[in-house]
Amino acid sequence: MVYLKAFLVGGLLCAFVQIFIDKTKLMPGRIMVGLVVIGTILGFFGVYDGFIDFAGAGASVPLIGFGNTLMNGVKEAIDNDGILGIFIGGLKASAVGISGALLFGFLDSLVFKSKMKG
Repeated sequence: MVYLKAFLVGGLLCAFVQIFIDKTKLMPGRIMVGLVVIGTILGFFGVYDGFIDFAGAGASVPLIGFGNTLMNGVKEAIDNDGILGIFIGGLKASAVGISGALLFGFLDSLVFKSKMKG
């Protein structure tokens, strides 16, 4: 049941964002940055952690969850390192995800040939 809930919640989040991308004239990159900012704001107020407890990976994997991860890392680093935590907390908390994205992006570039849209 946990997998089904994560699939449904994550799918609904992604479907909503895709509809938003299709129905607005905003560039997809701006929408993605907006999702990270929304996740950061919800993480700051402590709202998003409850949503992650409910939906699991369905809430933590999308970009909104990435913003929440950044915010939680900054909060923790500020508690441990003081003001310096603002600069190191987000990167420390999300290093594994960022490294994985870079690694798999690189491997993808070795396997597939990129093309410009024409």
